[in-house]
Amino acid sequence: MHMASTQTSRIIPCRHTPFPPASAKESPANGKGWAVLRQVGFASFYRHNRSGKRFSVCVRRSYAEPNGLDGPGFTKKSQDGSSSSAVEDYQKEGLVLGTQRHEGPASLAGLHLIPQSGDAKVTDSYTKVPSGQEHATPDTEENILARITFNIIFVAAEVAPYSKTGGLGDVCGSLPIALAARGHRVMVVSPRYLDGGPSDKRFANAVEVGCPTKIYCFGGVQEVSFYHEYRGGVDWVFVDHPSYHRPGTPYGDVFGSFGDNQFRFTLLCHAACEAPLVLPLGGFTYGEKCLFLANDWHAGLVPVLLAAKYRPYGVYKDARSIIVIHNLAHQGVEPAITYNNLGLPPDWYGAVGWVFPTWARTHALDTGEAVNVLKGAIVTADRILTVSQGYSREITTPEGGYGLHELLSSRKTVLNGITNGIDVNDWDPSSDPHISSHYSLIDLSGKVLCKIALQKELGLPVRSDCPLIGFIGRLDFQKGIDMLLSATPELLQDDVQLVMLGSGERQYEDWMRHLESLYPDKYRGWVGFNVPISHRITAGCDILTMPSRFEPCGLNQLYAMRYGTVPVVHRTGGLRDTVENYNPYAQEGTGEGTGH
Repeated sequence: MHMASTQTSRIIPCRHTPFPPASAKESPANGKGWAVLRQVGFASFYRHNRSGKRFSVCVRRSYAEPNGLDGPGFTKKSQDGSSSSAVEDYQKEGLVLGTQRHEGPASLAGLHLIPQSGDAKVTDSYTKVPSGQEHATPDTEENILARITFNIIFVAAEVAPYSKTGGLGDVCGSLPIALAARGHRVMVVSPRYLDGGPSDKRFANAVEVGCPTKIYCFGGVQEVSFYHEYRGGVDWVFVDHPSYHRPGTPYGDVFGSFGDNQFRFTLLCHAACEAPLVLPLGGFTYGEKCLFLANDWHAGLVPVLLAAKYRPYGVYKDARSIIVIHNLAHQGVEPAITYNNLGLPPDWYGAVGWVFPTWARTHALDTGEAVNVLKGAIVTADRILTVSQGYSREITTPEGGYGLHELLSSRKTVLNGITNGIDVNDWDPSSDPHISSHYSLIDLSGKVLCKIALQKELGLPVRSDCPLIGFIGRLDFQKGIDMLLSATPELLQDDVQLVMLGSGERQYEDWMRHLESLYPDKYRGWVGFNVPISHRITAGCDILTMPSRFEPCGLNQLYAMRYGTVPVVHRTGGLRDTVENYNPYAQEGTGEGTGH
């Protein structure tokens, strides 16, 4: 609470007088009571009180300047001898909190619940409630929950803009900022990827905290250090270790996935569990009472470590964990012999132990035994989230469960789906710095100019009347890229243009280059990923296609609809939830829908 230099803030009991004052005669200036500037209460917590008496909290006025007061804190005298009431000086001076017992209903309006541990942030409200409207705020569950804050720890292998290969990086780079804006204290823990190139500048503002931590795993002691950047109200914490310093993506390079990914992400999980305990961010640690959001298998050991390593010793006993499944196809499966490398007690093997079905084994003598990190997270996490409601249903089926459908079905009571969102500030056609012309729903003329600019940039014939189709995504089996490339020769027989942006499997990258040589006036393939180009393709294309075989949520269709580009998608997972199929006969023939 910010007070003037001549004042002090204190919590005092209110007088047992009716409030608010019925008239000016009962104002503080007349010395007959306290002026209620704002009233809040605990009505919902005392509904079963037999006496019917309830407590409330009143925002009141008090002064601590001994020579400038007339009476017990009611009237303030100025140097010229004039006086002013505390109510009149409300906006210029500070406030204190008082409590009062009274009869009748009370409402909760602007109060933060503060645990004794002190690990919640207090936000002072200076909103003045007009007289007679102290009970205007409805005492609903939504209003109460909106004022409860948490210490939230995001653990992810990638976070934009520091590292990104897909939607996981986008979500973990924007959702923490949105939660911090709602009053939560948020930390994001991710590796500090360095490759010796220009991309290292993304970590230029991250400063080493100076708390090196020893981690016991993989048969020895590993030492990691932490780098910290405070941005957007969020503590961005980066785990530094030599295993994160290499060219390529967070998961692999041109030769495939890194062979030590289990080691790299085991370090991440151990470090993420230690960070809230040891890092004095903002002057004090997050403490043990945290909510961990572990994203995909890379962070899947976090719930297991909380249950197996910390809680048996009384640490993190009040912490909770959520495993967020962005893609169930990737589960972090390694041979069973690697269990001893994970830093877990021997008797916890059953949590991560996994047996492949007979048909999936490599040979007749293969027992199929393995460790499955994501399976361990599903078993031990307090709640399970997917990135869309449709995907939460699909993963409980044999077709979409990838061997975990029975386990997920057994935990349906804690399985939910929440559709991903997008950063509307970053993806806004009216202010996007990456596109040539801005436009909005009111004025769409700029979209045509974006299309023309994109055709010029890619060397395609400039034709505003020719449909321009775009694709942005990874070049792999999940995204249906093989179906799209197989259909491209037939598609380009029509009067259309096709633009593709993405990287992935070498065969599809070579295929894109080959198609560009066959159709130089109709096709362009950009191998790699480029953020400005992705914005320009989204803004300049007429149609964005997403032929995914399965899609947990997908973000490109949301970007497309934001930019007035029609998404043409496969009806699966989150695509089914977010794209409404166009019906030309609805609304009395005017049509309705957002895509196809």
